[in-house]
Amino acid sequence: MPAWNGWAEPAAGAPEEPGYDHGKGAVAAGMRAEFEKRLAEETRKSFEAGRERGRQAEREAQAAAQKAAEERRTRQAAELIESFAQERDRYLQAVEQEVVELALAVAARILRREAQMDPLLLTGAVRVALGQLSGSTQVRLRVPPAELDLWTECIALLPNLALKPTVVGGEEMRLGDCVIETDLGSVDLGIRAQLGEIERGFFDRAGGRRAGPAALQDAARSTRPETRP
Repeated sequence: MPAWNGWAEPAAGAPEEPGYDHGKGAVAAGMRAEFEKRLAEETRKSFEAGRERGRQAEREAQAAAQKAAEERRTRQAAELIESFAQERDRYLQAVEQEVVELALAVAARILRREAQMDPLLLTGAVRVALGQLSGSTQVRLRVPPAELDLWTECIALLPNLALKPTVVGGEEMRLGDCVIETDLGSVDLGIRAQLGEIERGFFDRAGGRRAGPAALQDAARSTRPETRP
């Protein structure tokens, strides 16, 4: 094949054309080598640039995937917290009444033991109640028959008491019961009555509905005298 513009050399063993210039052929060979070198360099640079772009795209894709995963985990954590809060509220609503009744039962047991150790446990409440009444009012203090003598002596010895009630025994009254009676009405200062007021006040404030007098029944049982062997 004849050379064209210095880019091709005659095949080996081919007859040289008349007037062939060996100097121009060498220049052409050098130019071709330089072109191939530059082509290889540009190819390498293009390959490196493409590989770098691929790496950058991969890094960006990984960053986007990681961000999406973090957002998903954050959303799941928020949903779990909200679900836990709802379950907690439902649980507290479900056990609220049982907790109150249990607390009242524990308080009743404690007060029962206090009343056994000190039958005059309600002396302070009686004194405060008597202080609210007029000195001309006829007052009776009704207590359990077993505590009649103790209360009679206590009322007689209370200092600075303007109104002295008549102490009488109540047949159905038990340990921790105490009622002040006047011609206008009566007030129950006993332990069971106070626990009942606490229970009603709690459920009224909580807006709940009382399921039954379980706590009061427990309190009533707990205020009965213990029999010891």
